[in-house]
Parts: sequence; C-alpha cells; structure tokens
Amino acid sequence: MCKANLHVFSLLFLILSSFCESNNQLTQANSLSPGDMLISEGGVFALGFFPPTNSSKSLYLGIWYHNIPDYPERTVVWVANRDSPISNHLSVKLTVTNSSEMVLFDSEGRSVWMTANTTTAGGADGAVAVLLDSGNFVLRLLNGTVVWQSIDHLTDTILPNTRVLLSYKAQVVGRLVAWKGPDDPSTGDFSLSMDPSSNIQLFIWNGRLPYKRSLVVNEVSVSGGTYQSNTTSVMSQYVYYRGDELYYTYTVSDGSPYTRILLDYRGNLSLLSWNNTSLSWTLASDTPSYCFLYASCGPFGYCDATAVPTTCRCPDGFELVDSLDLSRGCQRKEVLRCGKENYFVTMPNMKVPDKFLRIRNTSFDQCAEECSRNCSCMAYAYANLSSAGGTMGDISRCLVWTGDLIDMEKASFYTENLYIRLAERPVQKNGELLKILLPIIACLLLLAFVALVWKCKRRGKQQKKKVQKKMMLEYLRSTDEAGNKNIEFPFVSFDDIVAATDNFSDTNMLGKGGFGKVYKGMLDGTTEVAIKRLSKDSGQGTEEFRNEVVLIAKLQHKNLVKLLGCCIHEDEKMLVYEYLPNKSLDYFLFDSARKSMVQWPTKFKIIQGVARGIMYLHQDSRLTIIHRDLKASNILLDKEMSPKISDFGMARIFCGDQHQLKLAHQLCAPVSSTNRIVGTYGYMSPEYAMEGAFSVKSDTYSFGVLLLEIVSGLKISSPYLIMDFPNLIVYAWNLWKDGKTEELVDPSVKEDCPFDEVSRCIHIGLLCAQDSPNCRPLMSTIVLMLESKSTPLPTPQHPLYFARRDAEPARGSDDRVPSMNDMSLTVVEGR
Repeated sequence: MCKANLHVFSLLFLILSSFCESNNQLTQANSLSPGDMLISEGGVFALGFFPPTNSSKSLYLGIWYHNIPDYPERTVVWVANRDSPISNHLSVKLTVTNSSEMVLFDSEGRSVWMTANTTTAGGADGAVAVLLDSGNFVLRLLNGTVVWQSIDHLTDTILPNTRVLLSYKAQVVGRLVAWKGPDDPSTGDFSLSMDPSSNIQLFIWNGRLPYKRSLVVNEVSVSGGTYQSNTTSVMSQYVYYRGDELYYTYTVSDGSPYTRILLDYRGNLSLLSWNNTSLSWTLASDTPSYCFLYASCGPFGYCDATAVPTTCRCPDGFELVDSLDLSRGCQRKEVLRCGKENYFVTMPNMKVPDKFLRIRNTSFDQCAEECSRNCSCMAYAYANLSSAGGTMGDISRCLVWTGDLIDMEKASFYTENLYIRLAERPVQKNGELLKILLPIIACLLLLAFVALVWKCKRRGKQQKKKVQKKMMLEYLRSTDEAGNKNIEFPFVSFDDIVAATDNFSDTNMLGKGGFGKVYKGMLDGTTEVAIKRLSKDSGQGTEEFRNEVVLIAKLQHKNLVKLLGCCIHEDEKMLVYEYLPNKSLDYFLFDSARKSMVQWPTKFKIIQGVARGIMYLHQDSRLTIIHRDLKASNILLDKEMSPKISDFGMARIFCGDQHQLKLAHQLCAPVSSTNRIVGTYGYMSPEYAMEGAFSVKSDTYSFGVLLLEIVSGLKISSPYLIMDFPNLIVYAWNLWKDGKTEELVDPSVKEDCPFDEVSRCIHIGLLCAQDSPNCRPLMSTIVLMLESKSTPLPTPQHPLYFARRDAEPARGSDDRVPSMNDMSLTVVEGR
C-alpha cells in the first residue's frame, strides 16, 4: 500500500510540475528535482524528469518541446540517463558540482548520470547550466567557456541548427541511436553514423549490420542541398569539414513550424514537421522503403526507383540469377577474360555501390585508365569536386570496385555516372531499334493467338507442377548423405497435417521465425507433434529443406531432435518433429521471470547433453556433420528438461579427412571455404564470419558461447548489458583472469551451485571460444573435461577484442578517436 501511494504521489507531483515556477538556468545554489523544470528563454523547450508512459514507474531526465501539447505523448528530443532509469523518485536531484560538472543523484545519493568536463579551463568561480531555445543544454563556466553540451551526446533526434560531429581524423565519432521501443528510451538496435571504412557515406545500422545506406557525399569543405515541402518552407542541409572534423547540420527558413529529424525504433530516418491544425507531427520526408534497404537487389542488381512500381533490374550485359527471387541479384551474360579488350557501359543517375576504393588526385581519364588496365576492376565512378564549393587539395573523387557491385540504385535525383565493365560492346543504334521492334512483333503474335497461348500456358503450368512435385519426391528419395540409393523417407499427407493443426489455427502456433511458423498438432489423434511450415519467402529454401530431411532422418541420438516425417504439397514444404513440451533453451535462459525455474543441476545436465550431441555429429555418426547454427533457440527441451539439438537446415558434411568444407549444392563437398555466410552473428567463429572457412571447430566455438550464456544468463548478442566490455566472451575472460568467475554466474542459480563445477564450465567455455580454431579442443575432449574433474584444463588465450578494448582512449580525453570495435561489416544471411 505504501509503494502504491508513493507511485501515485510521484505521478501527481509530475502533473503539478507545469505549475511550478522555473527558469532556464541551473546553478550550484539550486538543484533540479522531480516536479521542477528548466524552460528555455523563449519557452520552446523544457528540461525535467518524465516517465515514458503514464503507467511507468521509471523516471528519465530529458528535454522536450514545451510549446507543444503533451497529449497523447510528450515529444522528447534528448534523454540523459536512457539506460539508467530511476525507479525511486524521492530525493532525486540534478546538481552542478563545485568541479563544474552536472551530476544526477538517485534516492540513495548514488551518481546515475554525470557530465565530463572537456576543457582544461579552471572552474573555481563555478559553472551554470543553461537550456537554450535551440534545444541545446549547455554547461559553461562563468567566463563563458562551454565545458559540456547535450548536442555532443545525441540520442535519436537532430534539431535545426544543431552541428553534429560525424567523424574526427577519419574515425567515426557522432552517432544517432534510436529508442528501444515507442515507450522505451533505452538504447535500441538501430543507429546512424558514418561508414568507418570510407568516411564519405552514412549508414543506418541494425546492430552491427548495415541496414540502409545513403549516397556517397562529396568530401569537400562545404556541400549542401535544399528541400521544400508542404509543411516545411525551405530546409537546407550541409556536410562540411573544419580541419580534421566532419560535421552535419541543417536549417529551416524563418516562419517554418517546429522541425526535427528522427531515427525511430524501426530503423526509419524521417524529417517530421509540427502541424498546428491537427496538433500532430506530420511526415515531411522519409526514406524509400524498398530501394533504401541495403543490398535489396543482390550482387550486380540495382533498384530502379524510376520504374512504376519500383523493381530490381540488371545492367546491360547482365541477367537475373533467379527471376522469382530478385534479391539473388544478377550475373554476367559473358564472363570477363583478362587480356581481352573489354568495354564499359555508362549508367546515369546512379547511387554508386558500396565497398569501393578511392584513388586520389586523378583526372577522369586517369580514373578510367586505372580501371581499364586492371583486370579485377569491375566498375568506376568519377566526380569533379572543384565546383562543389570549399577548398581542398584534392578536387577529384575517383572510386573503383574490384568485387561484386552491392547496393546500387537508379533515381532521377542522383547525378552520378557509373561505368561497368563488360566482356563485349553494348548493342547500339540498329541494335537498339531491333530491341524495340522485337517486343512489338512478339506482342502482335501473342494477341493473334491469345486464346491458344492462354490455354497452353494453363495446361503447361498444371503439368509443370506435377513434374516438379514428382522430381522433388524422387530427389528426396534418391540419395542420402552417404550416396545410398532408394532411401525410404516417412511422408505425411497434407490433409493429415491440416487436420492435425486445425487448418493451421493460430491457437496451435508454437512460434515463428525467419523460416516460417511452427504448429502443435495431433497425428492420428494419438501422437503429439511439432510441424515446421516453411513460408514461401523463407530464407530456408529447397536445398536447406532437403538437407534437413536427409540428415535428421538418418541421425539417431537421444540429444538430437527426432524427425517423424515430411510433407511436400504444391508450394508447401513441411517437416514433422517429435513434440517437446518445454520449448527451447532461450525461453528459460534469457527471461527474468523463468530463469529461476532452471537450477544449476538441470543447466549442467543440458550442457553435458548438448556436448554429447555435438560429439555424436562430429565423431560417432557415420559421417562427420557440422551443424553451423548452434544457439540457445536451437536447443529444444523435452519433458525431463533433456536437451535436443534441432534445425539442421544449415548443416554440412565432412568428406574423408578434410578439415574444412565449402557450402555447395552437393551434400558433400571437399573444399575449404564458403562465400555464403549463414548462421547467427555472435555464435559464428571468427574464421567463419570473416573468411567463410568452417570446420568442426566452428561448432566448438558456438558451443563455447552457448556454455557461457548458460552459466551467466546473458546473451552474447547484447553487449550493452555488460558495462565496459564489447561482448560476453571478453567479459568472462577478464573475470577468469582476475579470479572473479563467481561474478559471471547467473544470480538466479548462484546460491545453490557448486562453485568448482561452475568455474570449470566457464574455463571450458573460454577454451572453446578461442579465436584460433587450432587452440579449441575437440568435442570428445570437451565431454571428457565435463565428466571428469581430474582432467587438467589448459590456459585459454585472451580474445582479440581484448587488445582492441585496451586501445580505446579514456573517457573525457581530447582525443576523439573511438574504439575500433564499434561495428563489423560482415554480411550475414538471416535465418
């Protein structure tokens, strides 16, 4: 009852805050508490404490529009303690200290958030914090020296006239980070920053992966553009250099309504304008939904925004890899040959591809010659920057590409020409006329015989479906992983599956993912099963389906999920598994409400079971099998909480004694690497994620990550949960090195677990997750280590990320070069 009254009192206190007298300054003589506000001199912005929703008990310190109604929600433009909310509202205060810093204290007097003094000027005379009408919250000394300002620490919003520092000495500095959700100000998945590899293009990142990419900017002193809309009179954008610093800013014309740029929690970057008539924010500009997605048209394909509707196309001299799946990109009609004279086709109005190499101080002819004489050069683009404004020594921008052309777009507002190398001269003049006449003649013929063609086409489609179904059935029956013929597979009829799932009722759905949906069913009214229904646009296609059926049907182990049957019906592909009532390991591992349901003895049993299952795949089955996608969500639990490894769609087989394997169309391929990286980021070994090379040691690495997750209850993919460490592996290694491994143990099981056993598991996890595959033990050795406490354990090597982390400059330093482990450009195919 006391807590409820306290919560009501706090909310009432916040509601009455609008009646409190406030000014725009905070000094050492006063402090800011819940219910108080600083209001900018013109009344445009307010700074104070707010809950994200009316029902929230958490408080955040932030800045919002004061002249805009709070209903239905307050428009917050900056948050100080976004990842450190305050739950107890009593005695909370923001103060200016004697050392010229601002500190936010919680109810227990602990520092929740503070500024860092970035100047060497003395602060003996004191400092004052001022909220400006621009939305900038500035801490400055009494002599006017600015020691900290909020625009240097943006969250998800850029306001007009805000000067955003994008990079310093070609290193990424400024970053816009979205909210976690519409009512959750904490750090989200999406961020906006410069490309660390080139420093002349902006990316929206989803975690560490590229999600959207802007056009390549001109690297000059000043470059800009003007935009006009119905809601915003004139908006001018500028990207400019000042010494080693690259800035972005934008302005709006006088009399324009309030305007802001927002990166929302869904990854959309939008220009929003306040509408006084509807009392809401309206969309003045948005990024295109299809063309703007990174590499949406695949290698050598480009997104044509000039077409209606927008679609993927191939450049001249190229053709689609798959006309049904445009995301697979394009391929050359004729292969390039070094030594033979090649030609370049000009593509105007293009956004140039990603992954380029810049050649400085060149003319257009020199740029073209550089690409022509290099057999590996696929394309080039050139821009003369002398007319772009500003003064720089190099007024040229020559870009060349030596690999696949990725993320191209054609639109009328682009001014770049892209020159792509072809094996033969493009058809021109008479050839162009012929290209126009031939479709016309073909259309006339089709119109003349429309009835016959329609009838034949319909009959052909029906026949094609029958042939495809027959070929698929024969394909699955014909060959198993060892090359044996006439293997019988358990097939289940489509009608039986429809009856078992009540026509795929939502009430029977167990879950869904990138592959499709999983339903619970009752076959023959007696057998509970789980039915995996692959969606038509799933990334798991025919090859993965065939792979999973062929592999699992012949694998027999108590720690591997059992395949009961499969079904192929027209475009439908389904797999029928044994039903496991306790879902997957991540269901318990990462949920705070369910963690305590799985105590350490059960966790240790799961660790041992998974290890035995992987050892069976690597060593005890007839052929060595590499799973390639081991993670907590692929470990299912039966009613006894025994683990069963599932999802073999990405698995591959070793042939003979080879130590590495390549992803190919055959089940068994004795080569060393793959160009198609599949799996889940964080669980992939370094050699696989960076080079495409994989082996049984790749599964060992994934097992090490999984083992550390089980012990700690933390996700490898959520490094923000671990302060000052880039990921779980580095965090665990540091604790192990310092003899503090007990701090890694999940608090929900910490009291009742034997410390020596847990410490040994952490040690084994670090051995498995070493960067070098040669240092990782075999799974048979790991099983022995887990089952025998007398087996000695070698010393694990420290992770490479550890060295990078040590090289990061200290907080508050004038050197603004960021940590080099901010992101990775490894492209991973989602499952």
